[in-house]
Amino acid sequence: MFAASIKSKTQSLRLQSSRLMPLSQQYRAQSNLSNNKSYWSHIPSWKGVSNDEFVSYRWQLRNTVSDKLKLYKFLDEVLPERLGSTENEQLKRIRTRTNFIEDAIAAIKLAPMAIRLTPHVLSLIDWNNPLDDPIRRQFLPLRSSIIPDHKYLELDSLHEEQDSPVPGLVHRYPGRALFLATSICPVYCRFCTRSYAVGGNTDTVSKKPQKPSRKRWEVVFEHIANDKSLQDIVVSGGDSYFLQPDHVREIGERLLDIPHIKRVRFASKGLAVAPGRILDDSDPWTDNLIAVSNKGREMGKQVCLHTHINHANEITWITRLAANKLFKHGVIVRNQSVLLKGVNNTFTALSDLIKSLSDINIQPYYVYQCDMVQGIEDLRTPLHEIIDLDKQIRGTLSGFMMPSFVIDLPGGGGKRLVSTYEKYEHGIATYKAPGLPGAKGEMTYTYHDPKPVKTAVLEEFQQRQLEALERGETLEQFFAQSAAHLPRSPLPNPSSNQNPLRPQTTSTDIVPEFWAPTPKPAYAYSQGM
Repeated sequence: MFAASIKSKTQSLRLQSSRLMPLSQQYRAQSNLSNNKSYWSHIPSWKGVSNDEFVSYRWQLRNTVSDKLKLYKFLDEVLPERLGSTENEQLKRIRTRTNFIEDAIAAIKLAPMAIRLTPHVLSLIDWNNPLDDPIRRQFLPLRSSIIPDHKYLELDSLHEEQDSPVPGLVHRYPGRALFLATSICPVYCRFCTRSYAVGGNTDTVSKKPQKPSRKRWEVVFEHIANDKSLQDIVVSGGDSYFLQPDHVREIGERLLDIPHIKRVRFASKGLAVAPGRILDDSDPWTDNLIAVSNKGREMGKQVCLHTHINHANEITWITRLAANKLFKHGVIVRNQSVLLKGVNNTFTALSDLIKSLSDINIQPYYVYQCDMVQGIEDLRTPLHEIIDLDKQIRGTLSGFMMPSFVIDLPGGGGKRLVSTYEKYEHGIATYKAPGLPGAKGEMTYTYHDPKPVKTAVLEEFQQRQLEALERGETLEQFFAQSAAHLPRSPLPNPSSNQNPLRPQTTSTDIVPEFWAPTPKPAYAYSQGM
């Protein structure tokens, strides 16, 4: 009897003690990191890095590749002398380590996004066969794969600035708004929608970032508090992973304390590119997110994390442990993927991704058609592919596992199901957005498919780009000069028999929409958020 009483009291004290421990330490006590494979050990410099060290967010930041010199050193270390083959005609001439490094460094000069790659991401790439690797394609451009931008591309293709009542807040939809709290991310994706603002300046784009600022935040909080129509706020940027832990709590609690706010979403790619932070007991970011989630639940309000995983190869044992920790503590996690050529635009790749997410209790929420972003025509897919994938996958999964296949309409039309177009022919789709207020709800929004370019013309284009950069020109200046000097097809005469939706080619053998983009509006470069 006495022994049983002592045992009961001991168990009670242990339980009380565990409740006093930080949540991350509680989880670490139940998870043995050392039992898992070190998937980064094939990187020579990280061969001896322990599981605990690799999980450390500080270690990830310290070893992030964030400039051309670091990239050169890393590639020189990991690439074999001769690379695996590829079926991509544009990349077949890249056969050796030297070829790859030269092509990658040249591409960085042309890209709208700065380079920033975490050790977690770099460890997932097959460096023996990097040309077709789905992770490499998302984060590391190659000059040989860059093709001319579409004529109708705009750097701020979604016109977010036009929907910003105050700096750092995008209010497009009734009842919902996007709070851009920072402009920094743990990694920089090639296909970033906000390449007009996110990250540092590049050789091709000058940016005006929205740095974390309490003064700016106060203006946003005041606007949200005064607009009682708002119920749902997305905290993004940039990436909420780059908010200080106390800022996560401060922003979350400030929003929850506004009576008419019912839902708060933190948007972060962190779970995909540095998942160890969720498990890192020296970093309170996750504890603060869980605390905000718990407070919301007590108030009858929803707090969730929206992440961004595009391929099943991005999910490691660290990702699984991190997702399970969030699930255990009641944090709702949803995933938003982007359909990307050579990454996930097949039935097998996309199905595997959706199933893998569901298996770790991350809800597959959206699959986006890739936006018309500068410098990524090699990643965009025609609209019919995402529509076909929706048809093929639907019915093979449980309904609650099935994501919505959507397009974020150029020009600020917002999200629409890809299959709800008004008209789609000759690679041009038109949509309506009746749910938007005012004139936007009456407008017609147009999306243009990417179009093929002949190899010889492409090589000439790439060479002229590099020469322009060597002269100190920006890509905007280069495109403007191309528009002035290259032949273009005449505009279709409304009275003629030509179909105005069918593009007319010229003797250049390249679709004129690529060679001569419409000059970008000045705000896309001078007032980016």
